[in-house]
Amino acid sequence: MTLETLFSFANAVALLGWVILALAPLRRDLVVTAARAVAGVLAVTYTALLVRTLTSGGFSGDLTTLAGLTEGFSRPEAVLVGWVHYLAFDLWVGSWAIEDAGKRGVPHWAMVPVLFLTLMAGPVGMLLYLGLRATLSRPRA
Repeated sequence: MTLETLFSFANAVALLGWVILALAPLRRDLVVTAARAVAGVLAVTYTALLVRTLTSGGFSGDLTTLAGLTEGFSRPEAVLVGWVHYLAFDLWVGSWAIEDAGKRGVPHWAMVPVLFLTLMAGPVGMLLYLGLRATLSRPRA
């Protein structure tokens, strides 16, 4: 499988997970479990890509300096590994936020921008959720 094919596969799988999270009001527990399963598929993909990249010499560079990191990610194999890492972790954070929002009574309409921002800029979405959680949480009956 080519790197481009793997990139397209990872993106499609991640998008499936985000669509699932958007359906949270239907059956939150099932939705969170399904999204985490998708994140698990991405994590397995990441692990396989990481091992393949490290054992084939597809990553070189000193990870303790910006110049070394830039050198290390100058190869497509390493960029793909990093990208799948982001996809898996951001989806996991999104699934946590949806699960936590349900427990805290944060309305789903408020979670839609959180999901979008977590997908597009992970930490920004997480910060938005933490702010919403602080202001919109209500005890569940």
